[in-house]
Amino acid sequence: MMFPVAPISRRQMLHRAAGGFGTIALSGMLSELSASATQTDLANPLAPRQPHYPAKAKNVIFLFMGGGVSHVDTFDPKPQLTKDHNKTLNVHNYRGHIGDFKQHFKRAQWEFRPRGKSGIEVSDLFPHVGNVIDDITVIRSLTTDHIAHYEATLGMHTGSFSFARPSMGSWVSYGLGTENQNLPSFVVITGATPYARGQNWNNGFLPGCHQGLQVYPGSTPIANMHRRATSEELQAMELGLLHQINQSHLESAGEDDQLEARIKSFETAFGMQTEAPEVFDISGETKATLDLYGLQPGETTRFGWNCLIARRMIEKGVRFVECIDVGSVKNWDDHSNMLNHAALAKNVDQAIAGLIIDLKQRGLFDETLVVWTTEFGRTPYMAEQDANGRDHHPMVFSSWMAGAGVKKGIVHGASDEYGIAVVDKRVHVHDFHATILHLLGIDHTRLTYRHSGRDYRLTDVFGNVVHEILT
Repeated sequence: MMFPVAPISRRQMLHRAAGGFGTIALSGMLSELSASATQTDLANPLAPRQPHYPAKAKNVIFLFMGGGVSHVDTFDPKPQLTKDHNKTLNVHNYRGHIGDFKQHFKRAQWEFRPRGKSGIEVSDLFPHVGNVIDDITVIRSLTTDHIAHYEATLGMHTGSFSFARPSMGSWVSYGLGTENQNLPSFVVITGATPYARGQNWNNGFLPGCHQGLQVYPGSTPIANMHRRATSEELQAMELGLLHQINQSHLESAGEDDQLEARIKSFETAFGMQTEAPEVFDISGETKATLDLYGLQPGETTRFGWNCLIARRMIEKGVRFVECIDVGSVKNWDDHSNMLNHAALAKNVDQAIAGLIIDLKQRGLFDETLVVWTTEFGRTPYMAEQDANGRDHHPMVFSSWMAGAGVKKGIVHGASDEYGIAVVDKRVHVHDFHATILHLLGIDHTRLTYRHSGRDYRLTDVFGNVVHEILT
């Protein structure tokens, strides 16, 4: 099965036909195509679609820690790094500069301990995640292509490190549609914006209805969530008139997938006024559930709120929800003081573990893919002895997956004894994306969209599914 790619309209096809006989022949062909997937997509670009093959995951919750989390302080223990603290080494690539640079090893500032029945070592920065590590596959061999925040963040979200392209959430929305026409298929929950800003959830050249909707933690998560009209009847009259105007314009302009997408966006916005307030009203959640996420009643600005809302959204059929943490004051980019990781981890640790526990309790864990990642790791060395911080490190870092179709309680891949480079089972960002799409039932090589004369895809011309971590 192929997903549709930028279909041309019936009028365009007829104009391109050579002469009357071509027109007649094409008219017959178009009659047969009237009930095809392409026409359905034009009528409703967010209609649910069948994947290429049976999917393990129905939804994705993507947890992104902006700024670059240190792998050697969190999920990749390095005893030798501790032993050789302050010893010197020479590196040939320092902050993107090629040469011969003298550096000093810097040990982890938190202890690692075996956790769960699997015995996977996790640092004391993430004790709550450590308690659910038996449900997680830790990937210790992830690598990316860029050392700068902007490009690496863009790459993790779009597969492109240089140019803005559609976000992974937009690709998933385009490929699978949504099961709830009253809510967006792709939602991003974040207050402050990460590096690369809104490009991380932009639809790019895909139809506009696939762009991620930004939700702001707080008392007003979405602007205009409640109707401005004084009554339902008045709003219905206004929307009815707007629909007539849109349809009239569409009929005069001919089939236009971008216009159809805009109309669909308006329809979704109307539906959101019905369903969104219910999603964001957590007053009915029990104290036990709030405790899982580390929340107090009425609290809406902690990362626990993001994770709880993500769970409520996938319950309502939202296909892809991203929760971004960039810290209340500072993100994870700790060049000068790694101890900042402590407060940042405390803000997200219990919430993330609570999300996994909550999904399991509700029977949602086996159909929801939970992904935790960042844009790159941090150096196991610094230029000065006893340095307080760490620099950017794209050569290897750690991430993890849990839930639908993912093995439980295993470690995949390895870095060397210091955490400098991958030594086993390298996983590139393109492989990471290919695996996420695979779990959703999508062949990443077939999810394409024709733009400017070329077929584009999330993984560009790269990517291999990491089958070893899959059930």
